[in-house]
Amino acid sequence: MRKSLVALSVLAATALPAVVSAADYSDDIHKNDYKWLQFNLMYAVNELPGESDHDYLEMEFGGRSGIFDLYGYVDIFNLTGSSSSDKANSDSKMFMKFAPRMSLDGLTGKDLSFGPVQEMYIASELTWDGSTSNSSKETFGVNNYKVGLGSDVMVPWFGKMGLNLYGTYDMNQKDWNGYQISTNWFKPFFFFDNGSFLSYQGYIDFQFGMEDEYASASNGGAMFNGLYWHSERFAVGYGLKGYKDIYGIKDSSGFKSTGVSHYFDMTYKF
Repeated sequence: MRKSLVALSVLAATALPAVVSAADYSDDIHKNDYKWLQFNLMYAVNELPGESDHDYLEMEFGGRSGIFDLYGYVDIFNLTGSSSSDKANSDSKMFMKFAPRMSLDGLTGKDLSFGPVQEMYIASELTWDGSTSNSSKETFGVNNYKVGLGSDVMVPWFGKMGLNLYGTYDMNQKDWNGYQISTNWFKPFFFFDNGSFLSYQGYIDFQFGMEDEYASASNGGAMFNGLYWHSERFAVGYGLKGYKDIYGIKDSSGFKSTGVSHYFDMTYKF
């Protein structure tokens, strides 16, 4: 569960495809189309909730087609089937996220930009691991659907960032449960003579307004900070991720949900 959100995630961990202004639909709505796909071999250290060390393979993808853009990934845990893995006895052997957005500028045919906001979207996010239990020491099910308003915002130094606000529907509880605000970024900051570069990339997901009957903490979230080297076909990176009462689970000695984890990544880009 490395990346989130939606808005600029079409560029995250890629070699910056050449994209025309996404809000310009004056002639051909498909002139900004592109797509990308990559495989990330990951290792997580002290991943929360639950303090898990484990390997996983992530298929990550994104792109744009007309008024739609998409970011997503599928994670497969414990590739070797090792009995010593922290994921060996977990109910969930996978995690996936699909985050499609629909441009309101493209849908209405109007320029909805203002100030630093370049484009507006109807944004959604599906996160699913297949577990049916909401929280316990043995398993934790993340099966949520989020829908709300998204945007692309120009920020000094960072450039274009995603900023989205969702309402969260908990599919385990069959009820709405709070909100999530999210942002993400991808900032190349040092270029080598051979065309490769270093980037600072990451995201923030913060949930709030969660109900007492479904969560032991009313708010919580995570921030991922990644330092990556990119070439045309490969990337290598390290991520430091900070957690605070993640998924609305109050941190305790019995089930840790607040702290820091480490991620190591090797990537091949198709």
